[in-house]
Amino acid sequence: MTSMEYKIKESIKALQLAAKMSEQYYHKPLVITYSGGKDSDVLLDLAIRADIDMVVVNSHTTADAPQTVWHIRDVFRRLQDRGIKTKIIYPTYKGERVSMWTLIPQKLTPPTRLIRYCCKVLKETSTPQSFVATGVRADESAKRSKGKTFEIRRSQIKMHIGHDLDHIQEVYQEAKEMPEVYDCMYITKVKQNKDAVVNPIINWTHREVWSYIHTYIQAYVNCMIWAIPVWDA
Repeated sequence: MTSMEYKIKESIKALQLAAKMSEQYYHKPLVITYSGGKDSDVLLDLAIRADIDMVVVNSHTTADAPQTVWHIRDVFRRLQDRGIKTKIIYPTYKGERVSMWTLIPQKLTPPTRLIRYCCKVLKETSTPQSFVATGVRADESAKRSKGKTFEIRRSQIKMHIGHDLDHIQEVYQEAKEMPEVYDCMYITKVKQNKDAVVNPIINWTHREVWSYIHTYIQAYVNCMIWAIPVWDA
C-alpha cells in the first residue's frame, strides 16, 4: 500500500467513526463543511466514498468570488440529485442577518491576520452542538500545524482537546464496554454534545490534495465544474 493509499484509507475510517459518534451521541448526521475549495472537494469526495449518513453544509460568507458560489450551487445540485442532504447557512451577528460588508462597520475594523472575527461570525458558529468534518490541513498555518484528527472546538477555553484516529477508536470502544466514569475527556465532551470536529485530511500535504483531485475526481478545471464520481461497490 502506498503512502497515498494509506492516507485515503485512514481518512475514510476517521469519517466513518465520526459519523457513528454523531448518530449515537448527537442523534443527527455528520456535518460535512463545504466551502467550494480544493480541500472541501477532497473532503466531500472521501465522505461519499465512506458511504456515511451526512448533511453537506456551506456557510455563505458573502465574500466569495462569483465562480466559487456558482461551483457550490452546482455541487449541491448534483448532491441533491443523488439524495444527499445539503444546506446553505447565512451568517448572523447579534441576532441579525449580516454580510462581510455590514459586519466590518460593527467591528470598526476590517479582519486581519491577527483580528480574525470573520471566520468566527461567518463560519464557525453556523453548526452549534454538532459533529462536524472539516478540510483543515496542518500545513496551512502555524496554528493548524498543531491540529489533530479529532478535536473539540473550545473558543472560550485555552486548553486544547485533540487526539489522533487510533486513540479515538480505542476510547470509543471502551466507552461502549466500560462505565461512564472511565470515559476519556473527548468522549465526555461528545456525550455532552459539545462542538466536536473531525479533520480527516489534517495530515495531507498540498501536493497530495492535488494528486487526489487529478487521480480520483472526474473533472476539476479552472472554471471549477465538478462532477461527483460513481464509485464501484
